Amino acid sequence: MSHTEPHSGELDNALSGVELRIAADPTQLSVVRAVAADIAMRQDFDLDSIEDLKLAVDEACSTLISLASKGAVLSARFVVADGDVQVSTQVVSERAAPPDRDSFGWRVLSALVDSVTTWVAPKSGEESYEVHIDLVKRSLGTVDA
Repeated sequence: MSHTEPHSGELDNALSGVELRIAADPTQLSVVRAVAADIAMRQDFDLDSIEDLKLAVDEACSTLISLASKGAVLSARFVVADGDVQVSTQVVSERAAPPDRDSFGWRVLSALVDSVTTWVAPKSGEESYEVHIDLVKRSLGTVDA
């Protein structure tokens, strides 16, 4: 094995999710929604849960697009863990503040998923920031009784 070949555990981690990197443009939202729906279907989510995840991902990405710097790339990473779908989204922004958690959109987003968090991190050596929104949608089989 050469030094450039990943060990089997490293390969499993590298392939455990799907990451999209697209222009931070509203015309690209249909791609992200389609991936979210496909992943939810493969996890046997019911139709309502599939639609909730699609709408939540759309809202998170729309929020980030509204904050994005000109020419920014939107990243959306989907990981399945124990039947739950975890979505991590981020974009580069000139704004240091996180999304408005008192907005109607944030309330809708919070109602559609089991957890949602946001934070902002400065980009090293630049006068810009990475704005993150992470969410988790649990399958019905993993909801605590």
